[in-house]
Amino acid sequence: MTAVSERFAVRVMVTDVWDQVVIAVEPTTTVMELKREALSRALKRSSVPLDDYVVKFRGAALLDESVTLAAVGAGANAPFIVLPARRQPVR
Repeated sequence: MTAVSERFAVRVMVTDVWDQVVIAVEPTTTVMELKREALSRALKRSSVPLDDYVVKFRGAALLDESVTLAAVGAGANAPFIVLPARRQPVR
C-alpha cells in the first residue's frame, strides 16, 4: 500500500517585487522551503540570502522556519507574505 501525499496550493506575496506566486506544497513542507521557493520564483534568482527575509502568516512572523505548514494551520489557498527582515528606508 502506498501513501498518497495531499498537495495543495498556497499564495505567497513577495513584497520586494510586489508579486504574488502560487506554489503547490504538501502539509510536510517547511516554512524555510516555502520561503526559498517563493523568493526564487518571484526574484528570478536561485541564490537569495534567505536570512534577509521573514515569512508572515495570519499577521504573525514565523520565526521557527523548521515547522511544517500543517503545524501552523495552513490549508489550501492560504496567504503568506515574504518581506525583508529589516525595515527599508523611505526615500
